[in-house]
Amino acid sequence: MTMANVIPVKTPAETALGEAFGRLRETLPGGGGVLSLRDGAIAKFREKGLPHRRVEEWKYTDLRNLMREANPVATGCEGAPAEPGKAEAFLAGIEHIRLVVLDGAFSPGLSTVSALPPGLHVTSLADALARGDEALIRALGAGSPDNAVLDLNTAFMSDGVVVTVDAGVRIDVPVAIETRHSAPTAQATFTRSLVALGAGAGLTLIDSYEGPDGVAHQTNAALAIEIGDGARLHRVSIQCQALEAQQISSLFVTLGKGASLQSFALEAGAALARNQLFVTYAGDNAKAMIAGAALLAGTRHADTTLVVDHAALGGESRELFKAVIDGEARSVFQGKIVVRPGAQKTDGRMMSQSLLLSEGAEADAKPELEIFADDVQCAHGATCGALDEDLLFYCKARGIPQAAAEAILVQAFVGEAVETVENEALRERLLTVTEAWLAKRV
Repeated sequence: MTMANVIPVKTPAETALGEAFGRLRETLPGGGGVLSLRDGAIAKFREKGLPHRRVEEWKYTDLRNLMREANPVATGCEGAPAEPGKAEAFLAGIEHIRLVVLDGAFSPGLSTVSALPPGLHVTSLADALARGDEALIRALGAGSPDNAVLDLNTAFMSDGVVVTVDAGVRIDVPVAIETRHSAPTAQATFTRSLVALGAGAGLTLIDSYEGPDGVAHQTNAALAIEIGDGARLHRVSIQCQALEAQQISSLFVTLGKGASLQSFALEAGAALARNQLFVTYAGDNAKAMIAGAALLAGTRHADTTLVVDHAALGGESRELFKAVIDGEARSVFQGKIVVRPGAQKTDGRMMSQSLLLSEGAEADAKPELEIFADDVQCAHGATCGALDEDLLFYCKARGIPQAAAEAILVQAFVGEAVETVENEALRERLLTVTEAWLAKRV
């Protein structure tokens, strides 16, 4: 008896993406080495398709079902947006270096690149690919996990920024990469940026993602970060897409010996959001504090998927993620700490906490440990529940109205994660976003 080959039926989105690559292949930046990467990535995507609930890492976020149609791929901006963006408002009054990726293309005219501090270098990804930068091409192919949406990003990556900091240089002014849609009709963008810190360097990085309200844009953005030996990176990420949009962002970080990463991500937009983080300890005695918060209402779906891979000695990792869920929204947290053989003295601790503000709210948590070394300290935990009735009663007994009492408790809940941000000005702005979300809820 012979077994018939099962050929999965492609969805309209999968078909459209395959056809779009065929049309755009020759116009995308980069020569032979990059084309080889692109062709390999699209071949993997065509074989596997969009991830679905039978793929373990996507069991709570069935992208094949949630993304039935694929928007036309943006081919670059047609001019400056008519109105300031949300990231501009968020950073107003805070000195920073602005790097704008608009409708899938780097925009020097909207960026502040004319007088960069010594030791800081910025170029567009498209220009670097066109020059045939072999080191960059190797970096694009290295460190990327086996992941369908990253395959799509590799195939279609149009532009982004390449930021490098020389060894021993500490940049005092934050660098903000603003990834933005401006088109009034729904489009799809595939951007990739790279940030590389030399040994002993230091940088504060802000990456933001947004689009105009009422437009169902699709964003697939990837950010690769290399932190050299003894270097320090402070990162704040803000996702404030339109509530009709779909947002997928991928971060993959490599930590050198004695390197330090402090990362905070705020999810405050998009109908569907997937924030996936992959952190690899390549050098001994590196440290990472990875935190985040999601503010969800209506029927929003937000998924945070995290893999921390301890592949060196003495690594320390801390993960803290908070979700506030109202209406019929759904939060997903999947976190995994992996300790490789020989990665002794690893200290890893992970916690996710969800606060349900309505009967229809839903939270899924899946914490995991994979330990292949014996001299380690690792732990994980997850909590889910409603506001504490005793604390609410305490507040109301002192004359605080119900809505204000709930807001105080939610602020305190989210604030624990926000407090991991060292930059005081950024920390205050993040708390202001939480306050604005609560005000809309009331």
